[in-house]
Amino acid sequence: MKKKTVVIGFVGTMLDSGKGSARWEKWRPSIALTQHEDLLVDRFELLHDASAQGLVEQVVADIAATSPETKVLSRELSLRDAWDFEEVYAALFDFAKSYPFDPEREDYWIHITTGTHVVQICMFLLTEARFFPGRLVQTSPPRRHGPGEPGTYALIDLDLSRYDQLAQRFSRERVEGVAFLKSGIATRNARFNAMIDEIERVAIKSKAPILLMGPTGAGKSFLARRVYELKKARHQIDGKFIELNCATVRGETAASTLFGHVKGAFTGAGSDRPGLLKSAHRGLLLLDEIGELGLDEQAMLLKAIEEKRFLPMGGDTEVQSDFQLIAGTNRDLSEEVVAGRFREDLYARINLWTYVLPGLRERPEDIEPNLDYLLAQVGAENTEMVRLNREARNCYMHFATSSEALWSGNFRDLLASVTRMATLADSGNITEAIVRGEIERLRGLWQRVRRPAQDAGVALSALVGHEAAAALDLFDAVQLAKVIEVCRQSRSLSDAGRKLFSVSREAKAKPNDADRLRKYLNRFGLEWDAVIERP
Repeated sequence: MKKKTVVIGFVGTMLDSGKGSARWEKWRPSIALTQHEDLLVDRFELLHDASAQGLVEQVVADIAATSPETKVLSRELSLRDAWDFEEVYAALFDFAKSYPFDPEREDYWIHITTGTHVVQICMFLLTEARFFPGRLVQTSPPRRHGPGEPGTYALIDLDLSRYDQLAQRFSRERVEGVAFLKSGIATRNARFNAMIDEIERVAIKSKAPILLMGPTGAGKSFLARRVYELKKARHQIDGKFIELNCATVRGETAASTLFGHVKGAFTGAGSDRPGLLKSAHRGLLLLDEIGELGLDEQAMLLKAIEEKRFLPMGGDTEVQSDFQLIAGTNRDLSEEVVAGRFREDLYARINLWTYVLPGLRERPEDIEPNLDYLLAQVGAENTEMVRLNREARNCYMHFATSSEALWSGNFRDLLASVTRMATLADSGNITEAIVRGEIERLRGLWQRVRRPAQDAGVALSALVGHEAAAALDLFDAVQLAKVIEVCRQSRSLSDAGRKLFSVSREAKAKPNDADRLRKYLNRFGLEWDAVIERP
């Protein structure tokens, strides 16, 4: 069964108007659309406001004269100002939501030639969003005016997937966007590539906060700046990129740095200071190590994120700033919330888009493409090509991807390594001898990182087992090893407790050092007798 053609359009208060017989000499879009010999409009939904009632009656009569088969339904919308975007969109949205669309039996053409520019834009947006499940129709007057000349019409299908060239172009734009975020580095780690692919989509479509988690040197600041540059290239932001490492500020300094202050707010405040949040207006604000912010500053930041306004220190007039936030941290903020060091409401607000950047050691397949990128970067800075010959490259990659390579500083370690090798290279040629010297240097650097964990592990593995010792965080392993050392140098459980809690016990009315120590050891499944019995 052939579908019926239904046109939905606003009456044109200027274009559709006309009086007397002379009106037929004029091209009127709504009437002309029903005059095409090759087109039967089965139904015309003629939208209008109350002020156009007289014109609508004339248009209905003229369509009946030119196309008796077309049923015209007059639809009055509650609309006071056809140039008010909010009012027009709301009226059309309500109409679309209540209209009994039947796409199985009817084709809908949304006529956007008539109506105010605001009406046309709103009808376009509602069609694009599929609230009007149809296609746009654009009409044009005839090249030569004459009685009854209907002009032309063109259908516009907003399903971009049907346009191969457009689909390919948008696909190409997405690929270029992802490559831009990675600085053109051909990374091979599937997990990392999938994450960057999603970040590209989120960056383009959303202004919501983004939380980047991961170890120091994993590239959080670098990625945040690339997100900013991508959004700026797409004309989505035109403000500045503002960055702060929250670990570098405390107390009043943190509040003043972020939110600004007025003159005389505190000792030393000799003039007004705008603050970084204001400087980031219409731009992007990166707060690295956000977990280092104090609770008071966290509360002020939450208000600024949600309401886009805040009070400078000492001020009584709120400042507005429409910024996008990217937060970085090497901590697990959920654990910080449990410990009471991070506000739960702020965490909920910035936890909409959370991504964990893996360390370099977790991406061994990406070391080589990043190595090549850094070689090119260092070479450009030194205005000469820097390269590894085959033997040198094989030697370096064998070590770099081995279990011996800690990469504790992640990409900072790799950049430092490349910089050192490039500096020692004659004419930019990094030899195998230079690589072997660099490997020894890295071993020495990482040995200082590895040694505390190894020393603690030797003491603990005999007590808690190799697997349990390996599962401990370095912080817990070092602390537990030191506690065991004190226990073995003490006469009793109480004596060890007094040594370990010599400061905090003074604040307790009835200190029970032995009980505190016993509970601490029990956390690791240890008893006093087992601890003091040397292996």
